[in-house]
Amino acid sequence: MRFTAVGRPCIPLESFLKTKYILFLFLFSLMGLTPFLQAAPSGPDPRDTKNPFGVLDFLDWNQDWNGFQYDSPAKIERAAALMEKAGVGMVRQPFPWNTMEEEKGRIQFDRYDQILDILGRHHIAVLGLISYSALWTHREWNAPPDPEAFLKFTRAVVRRYKDRIKYWELWNEPDHSTYWNKQDQMQTYTELLKVFTPAVKEEDPTAMVVLGSGNTAFPIRQMYRNGAKAFFDVVNIHPFWDPLKPNAILGVQGIYKGVLKAMEENQDTNKPIWITEVGCPGIPPLKNPPTWWEGKATTETEQAAWVTTVYQEALTWPGVERIFWAFFRDTDHFHDAVDYFGLLRRNFSPKPSYNAYRRASREWRLKHKSDK
Repeated sequence: MRFTAVGRPCIPLESFLKTKYILFLFLFSLMGLTPFLQAAPSGPDPRDTKNPFGVLDFLDWNQDWNGFQYDSPAKIERAAALMEKAGVGMVRQPFPWNTMEEEKGRIQFDRYDQILDILGRHHIAVLGLISYSALWTHREWNAPPDPEAFLKFTRAVVRRYKDRIKYWELWNEPDHSTYWNKQDQMQTYTELLKVFTPAVKEEDPTAMVVLGSGNTAFPIRQMYRNGAKAFFDVVNIHPFWDPLKPNAILGVQGIYKGVLKAMEENQDTNKPIWITEVGCPGIPPLKNPPTWWEGKATTETEQAAWVTTVYQEALTWPGVERIFWAFFRDTDHFHDAVDYFGLLRRNFSPKPSYNAYRRASREWRLKHKSDK
């Protein structure tokens, strides 16, 4: 516990928020009511969509380390138009603290305002991904953030965009040391989640919190053990698998079943499951093709086949509500076959996988004509 200058105890902001939120949940349970974790608007929410087809893209990237991926509004507009044509319902869009607030107290919103304006014109909803520590806090970008400073940033972002974004995800792949360098069985991450969610909900009681993704069921189970259950609305997984393996979809399904079992063990199966990243390379014919973490890279034709399989199969699994393909457009950042994950080539020309995605989306819409 810290103390003020006059010696009186000062409760840290994160402890206050967590205590207040837990008391709120307790009082609602005594009254036999459902807390706002499960709240839903009375009518259709313009920030939401029933369309389960999503993509991950980096519309905010405009730095030398990513080859200036989107260095003009015209490129963002071009990508959004192609997303709409493909039937994309939602984009997983990062809101990285380390680049939005490079200087303490000065959050750069202009580019994100522009991105949301463009996506809105194309009727595409947004999953906002808040992550990565600001360097002025004297922490590495992938280190657990200073909670008080991070919550201040979170509140500012949610407050600004609450009329346009309903879903907020806390951190990218906190079970992976590349993105969260303190691997402690999800303990530190869960403690952050316990103060992140009350902050988001106080700014927007209708907001929904998406759990930081797990690549397998193990981190999901660890988060439940750490007391995460009451602090998120959507389960989130990244079940990557090598499409070249025999019966590859069964590998993805195995991860899903493990997560579903963890939810059942914690009496939490009422929550939806989102796959916010799944994908594989789609490389053109090359003399020395690059590899990815699964080994040999898939061709553009094999990538298209995997798109079709994933959406046809996984959307039939109980609880799976949304699937985001990673990525929408090829990148120039990873320096291996991951740069070829896109449905579009870097010059915006469609790959066979783009057409496969579009067909799958169209088939879903024909089957669910009343859904939007």
